[in-house]
Amino acid sequence: MSLAQLINNEKILSTVDPKTLMTQNFGLPTIIDIISELKKPGRDPRPEFKNAQFKTGIEKLADLIPGMVLEGVVTNVANFGAFVDIGVHQDGLVHISELAHTFVKDPRQIVKTGNIVTVRVLNVEPTRKRIQLTMKIQGQSQTMH
Repeated sequence: MSLAQLINNEKILSTVDPKTLMTQNFGLPTIIDIISELKKPGRDPRPEFKNAQFKTGIEKLADLIPGMVLEGVVTNVANFGAFVDIGVHQDGLVHISELAHTFVKDPRQIVKTGNIVTVRVLNVEPTRKRIQLTMKIQGQSQTMH
């Protein structure tokens, strides 16, 4: 019988004797767990994976305009701030002073690598390939994913 025929097939799975499937590599508890999971497939214990929604049409430094609000992913956190990928092949910097409306002693208390954040473009320096960003967006609370 194929795996597709076994999945969610309680009638057949209930007739399987786990002891007959034991090997040197797979003991009784493992076989029982596998049968149990085959009875109730589709349950993934991992948290839902979220991606940043990069803005369409914003693909290079020249597309950025100060004041734009974008979603990005924190790629690195340093003592002086956080680097955020906003989809233009050049990470922007959110300086420690721009992470929150309050004093931030350690950027790692505000963001972690992989967080999805909303940022506003402060300044773009194409010749130096620098993007200055802020997470201080009026009237909008930051939620980290």
